[in-house]
Amino acid sequence: MHKSSAVAAGVMEQTAEVSSSVTADGTAAKEATETCNTSTAETGKRKSDETDEPEKAGRGKRRRGGGGKKLRPGERYIPPPQKRNPGVSFSQEHFDETAYYFEGGLRKVRPYYFDFKTYCKGRWIGKSLLEVFKSEFRAESIEYYQQAAKEGRIRLNETPVEDLSVVLRNNDHMRNTVHRHEPPVVGRPLEVLVDNGEVLVVDKPASIPVHPCGRFRHNTVIFILGKERGISELHTVHRLDRLTSGVLLFARTLEMSQKLDQLVRDRQLEKEYVCRVEGEFPESELICEEPILVVSFKVGLCRVHPKGKECRTVFQRLSFNGSTSVVRCLPLTGRTHQIRVHLQYLGFPILNDPIYGSSAWGPHRGKGGKVGKSDEELLQALVEEHRSKESLHMLDIPDDAIGLGQEEGNTEARASGKEEKTDKLDGTSKPDETVESCQTQKDMCGAHKKLDTQVQKECNPSSSSDTVKSEVKDINSNSNSLVDSQCPAPTKSNGNQTEAADSSQQIPPGTRDHLCSECKLVRPDPTEQELVMYLHALRYKGPDFEYSTHLPDWAKDDWVEVD
Repeated sequence: MHKSSAVAAGVMEQTAEVSSSVTADGTAAKEATETCNTSTAETGKRKSDETDEPEKAGRGKRRRGGGGKKLRPGERYIPPPQKRNPGVSFSQEHFDETAYYFEGGLRKVRPYYFDFKTYCKGRWIGKSLLEVFKSEFRAESIEYYQQAAKEGRIRLNETPVEDLSVVLRNNDHMRNTVHRHEPPVVGRPLEVLVDNGEVLVVDKPASIPVHPCGRFRHNTVIFILGKERGISELHTVHRLDRLTSGVLLFARTLEMSQKLDQLVRDRQLEKEYVCRVEGEFPESELICEEPILVVSFKVGLCRVHPKGKECRTVFQRLSFNGSTSVVRCLPLTGRTHQIRVHLQYLGFPILNDPIYGSSAWGPHRGKGGKVGKSDEELLQALVEEHRSKESLHMLDIPDDAIGLGQEEGNTEARASGKEEKTDKLDGTSKPDETVESCQTQKDMCGAHKKLDTQVQKECNPSSSSDTVKSEVKDINSNSNSLVDSQCPAPTKSNGNQTEAADSSQQIPPGTRDHLCSECKLVRPDPTEQELVMYLHALRYKGPDFEYSTHLPDWAKDDWVEVD
């Protein structure tokens, strides 16, 4: 089922990428600290000034946190958690964090600083920060985190952490400032098909996520619309995978959002996709009704399973060029990766599908549901295949694939609906049940090196955001400046990553950070094969509207695949 559109698009990213009670610009965290440190307006006293006062007799108000008792020697005061503000959306302040530049037909984002924030997870209580970094955030070395702490980049309850041996307690709030590099996307302009004040319809290019998720923030449809067209406060009706192109529909008003959402629930919104698949697809209409189950929330991996959710997709061949077929797809339900999974099951995977066309599924590549390995073995095989090709970013997971086994659990538990809720700190957020949904992966450290994850805060001190200025200034109080630090210039090559000194693809001037490992490396620009999947949302139709795009080039009869 499609995700409810009653919540503004910006809220999704806030809940996925930031902690459940802190806004993206840190304002709520600041207000929370101030609220916890002050008493009533009438007295003007701080709670810390009242800790030694005796409690009044009777049923006086109970003091919260450390305000109601005297702290023992060595005990830390931990402010109570603050309520989440669900109405926060993206604004010009967020859009101004950094800027785009275009190079080689790609849209790129200048590196910038960003604060990852979270409350202490239950599994971290009683562990030191050092232990948590070692066990869950291994994409950076311990030496990196130690140096980051020395420079004030790691904060606990808004206080800089000087020693990573500090033991975490319930309600601890953590903030980690990182220097981030967003992956490039195709440089084609975002075409607006309809904007009538009630709905906004765009033709989404492949490679661009709908909303901020993972390593993407500014290179997303939501931010491009906000930065280049001044459009905000949009309500999502549906979403498309990052690699999928085509019709993308937003509601402009809450009333229209609710109306469209009802159409989705009542299955009155007709969806038509086209794709190019391997082999000669049958000429007659083909219907697949195999149930689909999510195997991995982290990777967004699904498979046909008897205990999965009911699905129905209608397929019809449009053309065949001797080796591949163009197929019309009508998903009558809206499960995650429904079209891709059903085509794999039928034995006709999408021509360049990095997941469901993978040889990791075995000799049958999932046809007829034949896999011959457990979910865990399948996940590991997918990771190993893409690691060998240096293309883990195609799976939207970290290079080191940390936490896959820990997060996934088992198929039976998920099928029964008893799986434990996963947190959104380390990339284990549950995908929405859309036909094509953007799978999110985040962590407090921002240390994921996958091509599909990144979000940050401006490195350019000339930013118009006062919040950004103050935080960069705070960190730069150390003798080592974050902004435009000079990195070493080694000359060796590492796989498909080349040291900056050896490549013409230099980090933009003024955006270099001396601790950032990405600043020392230049990753080759992605190829079109990596940025485009041959799946396109061609038409969305309701009782009184219809929105469509032109056929993509790869879906035309005279198309020839280029090696």
